[in-house]
Amino acid sequence: MNAQLEIKLSQLPDSPGCYLMKSKGEIIYVGKAKNLKNRVRQYFQSSRNHTPKVCAMVSKVDDFDIVLVDGELEALILECNLIKLHRPHYNILLKDDKQYPYIRIDLRQDFPRVELVRRMGRDGARYFGPYIGATAVREVMDVLRSEFPLRTCANMPSGGAHKRACVHAQIGQCMAPCTGSVTRDEYHAVVKRVIDFLNGNDADIVGGLEAQMRAASQAMQFEKAAMYRDRLRAVREVMQKQKAVSVRGDDYDVLACASDGEDALVQALFMRAGKLIGSETFVMERGDGEAPGRLLEEFMLQYYDEDHQIPPMILVQELTEDSQTLEGLLREKRGGALEIRLPQRGDKRQMMEMALKNARDAADKRAAQLRRSYERTTGALEELKRALGLERLPRRIEGYDISNTQGALSVASMVVMQDGLPDKKEYRHFRIKTVEGPNDFASMHEVIERRFRHGVAEREELAASGRPVTEGKFARMPDLVLIDGGPEQLKNALDAAHAAGVSVPMFGLAKRIEEIYLPGRDETILLDRHSSALHLIQRLRDEAHRFAITHHRQLRARSSISSQLDTIAGIGEKRKRALLRHFKTVEQLRSASIDELLEADGMSRPAAEAVHAFFHGAQDATAVDGAGGDSGEHAGMAEAVEPLEADEPVEATAPAGAGEPADAGEPSKATIPAGTGESD
Repeated sequence: MNAQLEIKLSQLPDSPGCYLMKSKGEIIYVGKAKNLKNRVRQYFQSSRNHTPKVCAMVSKVDDFDIVLVDGELEALILECNLIKLHRPHYNILLKDDKQYPYIRIDLRQDFPRVELVRRMGRDGARYFGPYIGATAVREVMDVLRSEFPLRTCANMPSGGAHKRACVHAQIGQCMAPCTGSVTRDEYHAVVKRVIDFLNGNDADIVGGLEAQMRAASQAMQFEKAAMYRDRLRAVREVMQKQKAVSVRGDDYDVLACASDGEDALVQALFMRAGKLIGSETFVMERGDGEAPGRLLEEFMLQYYDEDHQIPPMILVQELTEDSQTLEGLLREKRGGALEIRLPQRGDKRQMMEMALKNARDAADKRAAQLRRSYERTTGALEELKRALGLERLPRRIEGYDISNTQGALSVASMVVMQDGLPDKKEYRHFRIKTVEGPNDFASMHEVIERRFRHGVAEREELAASGRPVTEGKFARMPDLVLIDGGPEQLKNALDAAHAAGVSVPMFGLAKRIEEIYLPGRDETILLDRHSSALHLIQRLRDEAHRFAITHHRQLRARSSISSQLDTIAGIGEKRKRALLRHFKTVEQLRSASIDELLEADGMSRPAAEAVHAFFHGAQDATAVDGAGGDSGEHAGMAEAVEPLEADEPVEATAPAGAGEPADAGEPSKATIPAGTGESD
């Protein structure tokens, strides 16, 4: 403990408030206390009673701040707000707080509509939900629109201002209140039927759908029968979750938790009018080892914000000394009575047992999933480290491949795995500059040397300006490099890295029997075909191959289209480059209309008409705008086809994500069509 901490600890007041633990200026934990002196000092006393997480946190604390408040409720509110604001590393955080859909009906309107919303507001409207299956709820909305012809338009003029009904009214799916064809009372009678249906009285709807499905099937209208079947399934899926489980018709939520060995999971059951309307599992990051009461307290603070429905009762598996304070906070948010209870017997205890069972089951499944994920990533990296005799875990692995067609339009790919997963923003393309003909060995030498020379130069530049290597495009060096090929390919890559002044572990992977080649070793390594390490490097090798071929195919397609554009009168070098830059794929250019062609820089209508006529079978494209069509230096077909030449990466929208080298340091965007099944 440093001297500053000792001084601050001696000056702590006997007052309620919040404390903010810091490490190197960063807030790593936020807590509240009735008595700041007693609570904060506990962290720095004997660690025998501390959990491993608390010990780890305290070991990093080098400073703390406090905020004094008037009472426990204010401390609770402030703690909640500070956690939301700073999301400290050692606080328990609700992960992926999903907003599940509600069905909303505003009965204050003369002609309300039924709408699907993600948030429940305090606006006086009726809300039904939340519904967990969003797809099924949308099917139910389709059923409502077909069975109950209520309006769907967002804004409706009053007083029958419209003389003509919309298309929904014409097909019988709207009563057209905008035309004055229905009274308010008649409309609200239909709304009442909708509300009855949403409250679980679905027998008439289910019976009608079953009859329509049978009739369509007997008439051999199988597509229509399938539509009714899907709607029937959706209604049953949504409504079966509303089966009655309590004769008292109470509204309450049931919360229980369990640990998966890393995080904690909270199981929530949503009861409305005595019916189970939904169940969902939430992940509380870094919640492993926390007492259930404390964990559920953190969950309620983060979950029951202004956008979630707060019921009048919340059942929990364990109470804490702060439960009454939290009860007061949630009561204030709800704007009405609220009780947090630990159920002891009866229906509510049975619901708690159900929640506990589901929480433990979800935790067991997630623990198994985490184990599989570990084996696929970190476990595979550790196995690879042992197999290759590496000094450290290869967290960043780069893979390279070459693609060309008989030496033409030769390109290379660089793909990256970070911690066993693809890091697609780090992918790079290279155009081969110095190699003539199909020479993969020389091409690999060029690419590796260029990559590492760029990396060394960037690191020096960033270090001189005091910036981190993460700001560079090539500054982050790999822990391991995979070369797609055998010993000769590996030797060329090693020589290239040494020429750039870099020493990095490399290995080659040959496709035939997946042999691993290491520098300076005659014997190869064969990993077990079920090995996680082998599967990882196969994925990396295949991704490098796919990424190289994808880019090569794009260049080949652009080369073809560029040659065709050269034959169109009125399309000079500038317009050709503008068209290739504006239309991201060859298909987009071929299928573009005249108006879409005009959106490219420098295109006139006659020029656009000439291009459109060329691609749509016209025999003679009329000369336009003079012989040259546009002015500008003729840079040659190769540059027009592929202005992306230097090794500066650009953003790319592609199936795998890409960064590709751009000419003169100017970024451009390119959509790369997927390419599979092609050899290089």
